[in-house]
Amino acid sequence: MPKPFQNEPILDYSRAENRRKMERALARVRKQLGREYPLVIGGKNVRTGDKLRSLNPAEPDQVVAVFNKADISKADQAMKAALRAFETWRFTPARERANVLFKAARIMRRRRFELNAWMVFEVGKNFTEADADVAETIDFLEFYGREMLRYAARQPVTPVKGEKNMLEYIPLGVGIVIPPWNFPLAILVGMTSAAIVSGNTVILKPSSDSPMMGWLATEILREAGVPDGVLNFLPGPGSSVGDYLVKHPKTRFISFTGSMEVGLRINEMAARMSPGQIWIKRVVAEMGGKDAIIVDAEADIDDAVNGVLTSAFGFQGQKCSACSRAIIDQKVYKEFTEKLVAKVKEITVDDPVTNAYMGPVINKAAQQNILKYIKIGLKEKGKLLTGGEKIDRPGWFIQPTVIGNVKPNHTIAQEEIFGPVLALIKAKDYDNALKIANGTIYGLTGSVYTNNPDKMERARREFHVGNLYFNRKCTGALVGGHPFGGFNMSGTDSKAGGRDYLLLFMQAKSVSRKLK
Repeated sequence: MPKPFQNEPILDYSRAENRRKMERALARVRKQLGREYPLVIGGKNVRTGDKLRSLNPAEPDQVVAVFNKADISKADQAMKAALRAFETWRFTPARERANVLFKAARIMRRRRFELNAWMVFEVGKNFTEADADVAETIDFLEFYGREMLRYAARQPVTPVKGEKNMLEYIPLGVGIVIPPWNFPLAILVGMTSAAIVSGNTVILKPSSDSPMMGWLATEILREAGVPDGVLNFLPGPGSSVGDYLVKHPKTRFISFTGSMEVGLRINEMAARMSPGQIWIKRVVAEMGGKDAIIVDAEADIDDAVNGVLTSAFGFQGQKCSACSRAIIDQKVYKEFTEKLVAKVKEITVDDPVTNAYMGPVINKAAQQNILKYIKIGLKEKGKLLTGGEKIDRPGWFIQPTVIGNVKPNHTIAQEEIFGPVLALIKAKDYDNALKIANGTIYGLTGSVYTNNPDKMERARREFHVGNLYFNRKCTGALVGGHPFGGFNMSGTDSKAGGRDYLLLFMQAKSVSRKLK
């Protein structure tokens, strides 16, 4: 049996040795930029006439990689390959499947700095954010491997006289995995490995903003022993390839992480029965958030400032768990705001190869959308306290932005922005703060800074989010320790990294035998 699960530590980049290793990895990866990569269908490399280019958001003229783009005919080939592979993979012993994940984790540890470097170039993460992504990826592999062994063991059932009874978990079939670009390795591998270790086969359609991380994950999982056809790598447009696969009658489940709009559309398409379909498709959806941190009058203000700063501006605020609303008791609003704004003004924004605190947002469309929301916030009488502009340089850079005097019903207090924009909302008291915090359609993460145990208990009961934290940031959920997933329009509360996550990719079968 493997050792008990432990989270992978994040590397300290203030240490000269780690910094040198990272700089060497960046230099090696830089020499590989611009190469072309195929689709992988049934274990074979497949090339097409149409291409997809992954660009560096800090230097949009720099091509990170070129990918062959799938069409519906290639999607159909991938489905056939996945169906064939399922007939043998589903009967592969759970221990063998788990060992594939454990081996993949070892490979990722060996290639850690390289994976970090690719992430710096492709999505604009700084060294620590990239390393945390890889560490979480390793955690998912190690945790889900152990979880599969637990589910494959004898399950408790109530004894029935005269019978021998058992309960076993069996896989579902072919699944479509549609991951996001913001955690381009961790979420992608978490969704994919959970499905595969459970005995399913997968068609992976990576984000068009981060296909290189999908290629690297596919390469590593295949090296670790994933058989041909069990994992099929299929970059392509969601509007054609994605829709075709979601609607396909042989698709058994769809695992999606992304925006609320896309998630709801996938759920709607999957709910419609296609000709030849013999099951209800299962949708696992992790969607958006409008996450809040409450700063109570009885809080440690300096601690709260640091927590809000990290939650709001880490990786440019491009996390579904990011703090986009700080709800502050009016008694401490002035003190908190002054201290926070002073710290935000110190944030460095630069090319992530320099390991700056903030890099670019993911693409031009995201930059324009974020700037649009800033204008809306000011038009609705919010007060610009710092930032508010794009940075005049190549790349999709935006100043870290804080807008004060925001009302709970304002647009920037209700809609997900997915960028470095923080709305400050003044609360009359703690009751009012909780009401404001619950006043959106989302329910993903939240945090409360207070030294009052009674107020913590109230928040535990009343703050309606899937992941609630006290006196710490609202980002950085750890596999095993903080099972992750939200309520309401934040998704299906799938609890990634939790003990019930693999159940989403399996079905229970009860077997009884009459004894003579």
